[in-house]
Amino acid sequence: MHRLRALTLLLDDAAAAFAAGTGLGGTDLRALICLLDAERAGQAASPTWLAAQLGVTTASVTTLLDRLQRAGHVRRVPRTDDRRRLDLVVQDSAKDLGWAFFGPLVQATSDVLARRTPEERAVIDGFLDDMLAAVGRPAPTAER
Repeated sequence: MHRLRALTLLLDDAAAAFAAGTGLGGTDLRALICLLDAERAGQAASPTWLAAQLGVTTASVTTLLDRLQRAGHVRRVPRTDDRRRLDLVVQDSAKDLGWAFFGPLVQATSDVLARRTPEERAVIDGFLDDMLAAVGRPAPTAER
């Protein structure tokens, strides 16, 4: 448990440094992560969906999206099947910014996992899924 806590604190520090260096708040960063995860899963993301993911009101999400849109990180796009509804699209600028900062962390993680056998990776995946469930969050849909 102590090593998980230490890892969590290091990852929190990295996220805080990224947010501070880019002028984003912590919730802004969480919103971008949610939107990127939805995009990777092929799931449409609306302002209402994002509010639920973040546990905030839709009014708060509107303010957050205004900020992210002004910064060029997100676009609101009318749905083709119902122009009254909006989808949220993360812009390449946000992806590039995130990759520039977190790319080395992603590479280091990939390097660690590459030293493990497929069986060991399966155990790690199972452990992480179980830990996410234990603390009340489902595992994000992602490629493994």
